[in-house]
Amino acid sequence: MSSDSTIVMNWDCRRQGCFNRKKRLKFGVFKHCLPGNISFTDVDGLVEIKGNLLLMEWKDHQVLSTGQRILFERLTLFCPATVLIVEGDAEYMMVSSIRTAWEGRIGPPEQADLDGLCGYIKDWADWAFDNPVVRHPREASWN
Repeated sequence: MSSDSTIVMNWDCRRQGCFNRKKRLKFGVFKHCLPGNISFTDVDGLVEIKGNLLLMEWKDHQVLSTGQRILFERLTLFCPATVLIVEGDAEYMMVSSIRTAWEGRIGPPEQADLDGLCGYIKDWADWAFDNPVVRHPREASWN
């Protein structure tokens, strides 16, 4: 599988310092703005096709925080969204398993590799294109 070198994070840690220190949000600053133990979370990837959302959360282990689990269950229950929870090594882009959150449920991990993940994403993109939630006015039939 070839990678598209035009789609990379434009950051050089040796020249610009540690990305996590320099650019990652410090969500704790907003803790007092939210009730109880609720806090912001980050998502590793998000794409939208015709109103359908695909989120990707990459973990080096299979455990989601309670907050992320609740978020993904509720988000997929109330929005046209699918979440891929990928377990693997992001440095080397090696995939071990994929779980899917859809319609309020998170499925069990399924053994996978990077090609399988790419295939899932392509299949989702085809489905999303053929099942629009929203249409651009130029796409609407005015008959």
